[in-house]
Amino acid sequence: MKQLVYLIVFSFSISTFSQYTDVINSNRPGLSVSAYAVGKNVVQAEMGVFYEQQDHNLLNTQSNIWGTNISLRYGLLFEELELNWEGTFQNQNITFANFGIEESRTNFGMNRLGLKFLIYDRYKAPERNKPNLYSWRANNLFQLKNLIPSVSVYAGANFVLGDNPFFAGDPTVSPRIMVATQSRLTPRFVLISNIAYDRIGTDFPEWSYLVSLSHAFRNPKWSVFVENQGIDSDRYSDILLRSGVAHLFNENLQADINLGASFKNNPSRIFVTMGASYRFDFHKDTFKPIDEQKAGENGGPIQKNSMKKKEREERKKLKRSKKGSGAEDIDLGPTKKQLRKLKKEEKKKKNRDGGTITF
Repeated sequence: MKQLVYLIVFSFSISTFSQYTDVINSNRPGLSVSAYAVGKNVVQAEMGVFYEQQDHNLLNTQSNIWGTNISLRYGLLFEELELNWEGTFQNQNITFANFGIEESRTNFGMNRLGLKFLIYDRYKAPERNKPNLYSWRANNLFQLKNLIPSVSVYAGANFVLGDNPFFAGDPTVSPRIMVATQSRLTPRFVLISNIAYDRIGTDFPEWSYLVSLSHAFRNPKWSVFVENQGIDSDRYSDILLRSGVAHLFNENLQADINLGASFKNNPSRIFVTMGASYRFDFHKDTFKPIDEQKAGENGGPIQKNSMKKKEREERKKLKRSKKGSGAEDIDLGPTKKQLRKLKKEEKKKKNRDGGTITF
């Protein structure tokens, strides 16, 4: 049996560079879109309900809006590509105070389909995922090089179906393009930015940006975010601010809530959103023949007793998860105690190999 295992290991190796993660990777609770895809053959649903109050000082109107927003994501063909449908269906009740009349509008406030592709992965190179064995500061504090982001591009289209009162006069289909970036500032902080050009070719094209900063707590099942959104169009322009919290229940389920408001009064906007994200994980690791792999792609030669070490690590990981300490798709880096242990092991290894260490 052991010989069979070694034969399989030497013949094939799992590709280590992919978009798939062990824990759900959701765009919620904000509206910003991460640079990374969900992973090949992963189906992910991100849903929420919201309430918004709008007051327009110039038109002297008050609005109450109820709705739901849904995003369906699918890892298509390969790890870097994602197919995404986003929809917002809402009901708006408007009171025109000057005339003493009310009006109700119901339709899609957003209905678009697109493809996102990762063109540059900052952490694809294995060296950038390794901790610095000699510096706790380098692993845990911000450095300028951490601003270098992973980058993806998006291309899609908006669809206006029927007589939509929110987009009167718009064509049935209008293009949308976007660039999304993602930087890991520290093991706990992630910065995401989006720049989009929307409804291209219509009478009301729209530029927009989103900047989102997320922070994971020491128990990484909990995280918070703050997000700034800017919109510039002849139909509607605004600057919005929202903030909220997300909680990871398990590797496939996350729940969230956020609050937000606008900076202007024509209209002024206050809104609250709560929702959840769930992943249907059909991902299968792909195997690559060893003669097709690049040198050093999988960490060098297999060490003695490496299989036993891996089994011990998996048992420890399982034991920690049963205690409920939590885990998320972030790297908090080694502690100072772990760094000292790693230094000693590295020193022993180099002494065995006849090398020297200089401090």
